[in-house]
Amino acid sequence: MNQKSSQPMISHRTARLPNGLEIQAEIDPTAHTAAIGFFVKTGARDEPTELMGVSHFLEHMMFKGTAKRRAEEVNRDFDELGAAQNAFTTSELTAYHAHVLPDRAHGALEILADILRPALRQSDFDEEKAVILEEIAMYADQPFWVGIEVMMEQLYAGHPLAHRVLGTKDSVAALSLEQMAGYFDQRYTPDNAALVAAGNLDFDELVSEASRLCGHWKPATPTRVYPPWTPGRAEAILELKNTARAYVLLSMPGPSIQDDLRYAAGILMHVLGGGDGSRLHWALVESGIAEEASSCYDGHDGLGDSTLFAVCDPDKIDEIEKILRRELDAIVTSLTDDDLLRACSRISTGAAAAAERPSGRMFRLGTLWGYGAEYIPLEDEVERISTVSLAEIRRCVEKFPLVPTVKIVVMPAPEAKSVDDADDETLVDSNASLEIAE
Repeated sequence: MNQKSSQPMISHRTARLPNGLEIQAEIDPTAHTAAIGFFVKTGARDEPTELMGVSHFLEHMMFKGTAKRRAEEVNRDFDELGAAQNAFTTSELTAYHAHVLPDRAHGALEILADILRPALRQSDFDEEKAVILEEIAMYADQPFWVGIEVMMEQLYAGHPLAHRVLGTKDSVAALSLEQMAGYFDQRYTPDNAALVAAGNLDFDELVSEASRLCGHWKPATPTRVYPPWTPGRAEAILELKNTARAYVLLSMPGPSIQDDLRYAAGILMHVLGGGDGSRLHWALVESGIAEEASSCYDGHDGLGDSTLFAVCDPDKIDEIEKILRRELDAIVTSLTDDDLLRACSRISTGAAAAAERPSGRMFRLGTLWGYGAEYIPLEDEVERISTVSLAEIRRCVEKFPLVPTVKIVVMPAPEAKSVDDADDETLVDSNASLEIAE
């Protein structure tokens, strides 16, 4: 007969190699799989402006081969393990990870450690640059992506968080292999990285293998710049040549990922626009005024923001903006304890569901490490979410007023400028207006 233990089965373990590589894991002997990943504290915000996009480009290059594996061998070896592997780059983190059966965790670690020391060959660089430029062109064709990029550029104007993760066509085209190699040497150091794992694995063996595979990596003590920031104030209207819909974004400063008020900000944005039961959904989508409407809070290292978003017919832009601002103005005074209870329940359920898989716990561990946050068990974080009160919501709004400082509208270009006539190099109309709000 199965009996529940009075002690939690999941344990958090940490270690640090002499070269500074941090190792963290949530060990769960009952799990059927294991997830392993390397997280590097580097992203678009850590790039010099002239190298914008190098972090994401470098992520691609990691899979192009090493001193001991060709690109096809990297993929083949992952396949032989039955691994689900991937990588991602954000403004602040780059990660490489794999999800495998427990008895194949060491094999996954060996491949991941190997690709973290790439060959960086000129032929691969030239080939992948063409791929990246195609990716930039593809995303420049997506209205929501265009709006988000311009929103970040305007809200964080003068701050490295304004950097585009993909870079620009010009910055990527001008990038050299030597510049990429220099960036790699500066940022991909053991004292700027962490090995994180979760699931059914032996932590002591993990540390031993990490020491064997990564112990020779040389530290360099890289730093991150935290310049002063004044929130941008701007309005931009962008004309895109292949959309029939308008996209409206309103954005404003919010708590950083390290600020305890992040819980209040997240819950507030969830009540406002976090799903089918949200205020924006009922005011805009159910009423038939907008096709989509949502809001979200996004915390960064030292800074943060909240954004409202809606998709509508172009002739409804003004009406949409009025309703977005009306709901934003009313949210705090109309918020109830029942609203908080429902939002906390949904957020907690989402967090718990994500952690059901070892990969979800691995991502959470890596993110906590990347933002310098103290480890907190998932169960404790769920409990913390449930304690957010109306008074805490009000404190959050007092510190971070719900007053948008940036408005971005992406709308169809005039009919004369059809998609068929569009210049591949200029998917966003060159006549887009940009006004600095007073």
